[in-house]
Order: sequence, then structure tokens, then C-alpha cells
Amino acid sequence: MTETIKLAVNGTLMRGFELNPNLLNVNATFERDAQTEPTYRIWSIDDKYPAMIKVSSGGVAVAVEVWQVPLAGLGVILSQEPPGLAVGKVKLHDGEEVLGVIGEPLTVAGKKEITEFGGWQAYQEAN
Repeated sequence: MTETIKLAVNGTLMRGFELNPNLLNVNATFERDAQTEPTYRIWSIDDKYPAMIKVSSGGVAVAVEVWQVPLAGLGVILSQEPPGLAVGKVKLHDGEEVLGVIGEPLTVAGKKEITEFGGWQAYQEAN
């Protein structure tokens, strides 16, 4: 049996988006839709992908997908992520803490904040 780790994704790795094949190509499996705890804000990076950052105040719950990723595939997925994205711990609304794709603070400088949409999918549907 392949050892896996949970990964919360909030943008183009989600089902139906451009980079979702990166998850599928390493045999990751979709576990569930979820939301973060309400301590995150999200920005659009040139309308190509989002960057989610944890904040001390003014955060919202961001829509994410939780995937089971084979440990051997985690590095492959991360190496294919856009610039300015990294992996960190993300706290979900139910209190579970998992690895998740997060943005580096400098990546969002001067970019369009889309926190009001609550997630990349809702932002894409509105634009």
C-alpha cells in the first residue's frame, strides 16, 4: 500500500482547473471538499492562479479540496507549482491541520485581492 499525505489545494490544482492533471499524474486521489478556518485571505496572481495567506485578523474561510497524495509524488507536484507558492500547514474549518498550498507574502504585493469570493472557483465563476 502506498503511503499518502493529505494536501489542501485552493486554486489551479483543484478539479476542473489547469494544473489538476499534476495531481492525477502522481496517482493522488480526491478526498473531499472543505473550507479553511476563517483566518486566510486570497489574491489573484495576474488572473492565472491564486495565493492564499494566513492573516492575524480579517480572514475568511477559503474553499479548498483535500487530496491524498503519495509521498513520492509530493515533490513532483510542488516542483510544478507556479512561482511564489509553497507548502505549509493549513487549518481546516473542522480543526484538522493538513499540508496545503500557500502563497509567499511578496507574491501578493500589488496583486488583486479576491478574498470576498471565498475561493478561486467562485472568483473564476464571477469573472
